[in-house]
Amino acid sequence: MAKRLLIVEDALDIQTLLRRLFEMEGYAVQCASNGQEAIDLLQTTTDLPSLILLDLMMPVMDGFEFREKQKLVGEWSTIPTVVMTADGDAQFQRVKIEATGFLRKPVDIDTLLSTAERYCA
Repeated sequence: MAKRLLIVEDALDIQTLLRRLFEMEGYAVQCASNGQEAIDLLQTTTDLPSLILLDLMMPVMDGFEFREKQKLVGEWSTIPTVVMTADGDAQFQRVKIEATGFLRKPVDIDTLLSTAERYCA
């Protein structure tokens, strides 16, 4: 099974960096700049991601609203979702939105890769 990631991040420089990093590691990567774009991708893709890396603070639809909508769709609700945030209350936020895990920005590359490998294995 291919390792597929959906990166939901509004900062295009971070999004591009993460895409390149994961593609070099052999992942199939899709990106969205906000929660609504991520919902649109999930609705139209034939291959759901193995993992969603989710920023919380984004325009249009933030990570909190995205997560609420994700949990309502059976096949989406089981996709592991790891929050990436600079928010000091990240652990609290993770519990609040029932995320699989969290990574504090700036994200350590080795931690990021090992987290993705754990959920995509």
